[in-house]
Parts: sequence; structure tokens; C-alpha cells
Amino acid sequence: MASCGGINKEIAESTSNKQKFCQHSDSFVTRAVLAWAIERLDAGERVAIASVIKANGSVPGKPGARLAIGNRGSIFGTVGGAGLELQVEKKLNEMLEIPSKKLRKQGGCIETFQLYKDAKGEKATPLDSLCGGRLTVAFEVIEPVPHILIAGGGHVGRSIAMSADLLGWTHSVFDIREEFSNTDRYPYAIDNFSSQVNEFLYNESKESLLRFSDILLLGHDWLVDQELLLGLLKIRGDSIRPRIGAIGSKSKWNAFLKAAIGDGINEKSLENVRCPIGLNIGADSPEEIAISVCAEILALERGVE
Repeated sequence: MASCGGINKEIAESTSNKQKFCQHSDSFVTRAVLAWAIERLDAGERVAIASVIKANGSVPGKPGARLAIGNRGSIFGTVGGAGLELQVEKKLNEMLEIPSKKLRKQGGCIETFQLYKDAKGEKATPLDSLCGGRLTVAFEVIEPVPHILIAGGGHVGRSIAMSADLLGWTHSVFDIREEFSNTDRYPYAIDNFSSQVNEFLYNESKESLLRFSDILLLGHDWLVDQELLLGLLKIRGDSIRPRIGAIGSKSKWNAFLKAAIGDGINEKSLENVRCPIGLNIGADSPEEIAISVCAEILALERGVE
């Protein structure tokens, strides 16, 4: 998992206010903002970044200044403050409101700001400022890659992990059996969890589960899958993320459904659970099932009906 590690202390000590932040070199600012962005992406957030790419005259932010915002409201960095920063923040938040599917087609954008309000005839956005300078800002949104929690480290789980690796996605593994969730079997897993279901759930929260795009229930024992499903639904509530899916037949799902309703879980939460998982491509082998499951996840990520 990408981590800011020691940089967090460095950032905390050197960015107590935006003025200090701006005094650092361009390379430090870039490193700090990108490290923060990676940390938010690892947590499952979309991140919008604004970068000053050109400046002329008296301006609050020089080329290399950056501001990043996560879709859960967190913010880091600066492009100089004042009215410019308010406009940039507004633009970033507007971009985060655009569905990923649409944004993927239209891409980011570049906007030039003229730092005086009477900038008539200029091909730029005028700001109520006395600086008189002009700067150009590039805007982009970075999407988190899927992070799959493979709950059940058997043959299908291993094949899904291999497919995820090929796609550049990340995965973690949970299994109550230690021999099916370890670094020897899953060397590229972000985390290998091996414990009883209640222990795993005890350490999770609604917020922490958001680091996963998908949780796939692939256990060898349907009672384990059921316990995990009920626990996850109680933590996740009515949220649609992470997506939850279970391998199995309609009869297995009917048993899950009956147990969930009996345990007081509302039907709205259950509507967002997929069972069986995977696109219907006639898959039989673990490798074929992995292809169908990853294809379904990709379609969901891309907004393909």
C-alpha cells in the first residue's frame, strides 16, 4: 500500500499555514501534494488536483503550486490563497460532482485567471483582485483503482488476485484459514487477514471499509460467508460502497436473504448485494470465473449497463 510514511511529519511541521507551504521548493510541494493524493486514493477517494502551470506578473501562486481535494471533503496544498483559491476550490468540487464515466470522456481542463476584476476583453476569468497578474491552472481528477477484498483464499480467489494484478488493481485477502491467507500464497496482497469473522469485523468501520471498491465472498463454508455478509451490511448500512458480491446459486442467496431479514437488516441494504457474481460468459474454471468477475467489476467502475 502506498504510504506517505515520514513525509506526513515533514508536511505537518512545514505546512502549519499556507504561507509556509508556498515557501518550499516546487519539488517539495509536488511531492507533498502527490503523497497526500496517493494516501486518499488508497482510502478509496476520488481526488481532484489543480496545478499552476504558468504565471505572469504579480500573482499569489507560482508555477508548481498545487491544491488537491478529495471527494469526502478533505483538502491539501494551496495555489496562493485569496479569491483565486476560492475559485479553484469551487472548480475542483464541481469536477468531483461529474460522474466518472462522463469525466473519463471529457478529461480535465485548463483555465486562465486574470487577477483584476476589470479584465474586459481578456480570454480569462477575471477575479476581484489588485494583483494585476495572470496565471494558468490545469485541473484533473484522479480515480482510485479497484481494491478488491477477496474473502476466501481458495482457487477462485487466487485466480481473481492474479487477474487483478494484471489489470493494475489492488487486492487484499481474508480467510479464517491461515494457510489460505498469507504472503506465500498472496505475495502482492495489500493485506492478508487471517482470523475469525467477528475479529475481522471488530477492527473495521464504515469509513475503513471504503478503502475497498469490492468485497467478494468466496468462502469454502457458506456459514462463514453468511456471517461476514451480515456483519458487513450492518457496518456499511445503506451505502453503495464498497460493492458486495457473493459467489453461489440463487438458493444460496435466498438463504442469505432470509438470514439477513431475520437479523434486522433492511431490504435497501440487500438490494446492493450481487449474487451470483460475474458476467454470464459460461465460466466454469477458476480462471474463467475470475475473468467474468473482473469484467463485471470493470463494467461497474466504467458505468456500463
